[in-house]
Amino acid sequence: MKILISNDDGYQAPGIVALYEALKGLAEVEVVAPEHNNSAKSNALSLHSPLYVHSAHNGFRYVNGTPADCVHIALTGLLGYRPDLVVSGINNGANMGDDTIYSGTVGAAMEGYLFGIPAIAFSQTEKGWAHLEAAGAMATRLVKQLLPSLENGPPVEPWLLNVNIPNQPLEAMRGFKVARLGRRHAAEQVISQTNPRGDTMYWIGSAGKAKDDAEGTDFHASLQGYATLTPLKVDLTDHDRLAYWAPTAAQLSNEGKAP
Repeated sequence: MKILISNDDGYQAPGIVALYEALKGLAEVEVVAPEHNNSAKSNALSLHSPLYVHSAHNGFRYVNGTPADCVHIALTGLLGYRPDLVVSGINNGANMGDDTIYSGTVGAAMEGYLFGIPAIAFSQTEKGWAHLEAAGAMATRLVKQLLPSLENGPPVEPWLLNVNIPNQPLEAMRGFKVARLGRRHAAEQVISQTNPRGDTMYWIGSAGKAKDDAEGTDFHASLQGYATLTPLKVDLTDHDRLAYWAPTAAQLSNEGKAP
């Protein structure tokens, strides 16, 4: 079995080192990750600048690009083989609710999913890397459970899992719980400052607090001490609203016709 690991915090981040150490005993593992921190890069690809690949002393390969770049070039020529699983993380902080839209960690995993390969994005719910070894153990537990189902080839339909693990000792973990994505309030106000030359500069504000953290959401389950497991998909269509917008489209079409 072969596993590709990437992340968005960069190839030197403690999270990706911990994930590699946790999974290397389960399969043949290769790391292709960004050279620098690429948090919140989502699914971005570098279409207008060349990408360069370098090897670190520990065998990790790093790229001057985004998380999705790393997985994309790995799967389209760099590796020379098709991995059985793409894994991203372990991220320094939560990727719950609306975070998944922006997350480079999820973006890396999703790139594998778009190529038809099962994928998992792992994150810790708090920043700071506390109890990282426990998070690695939880990742190992999940991957070990899933690998046998991939031994006879890829599934007919790939799957994409978003996993958020509490920063706590392994013995305090309550296990895994399947949960839907919650929602956050809008982000905090932009932060403006003046640089030494007198120019105004801006920093993106912090993510909003949880708005929908009801029972059944990833926010709620993580607060109860569970590692949350949320199956994701790419289809952004609001199927419930298709019928609502149909009359508008029909009216506009009729207005454009000659009398």
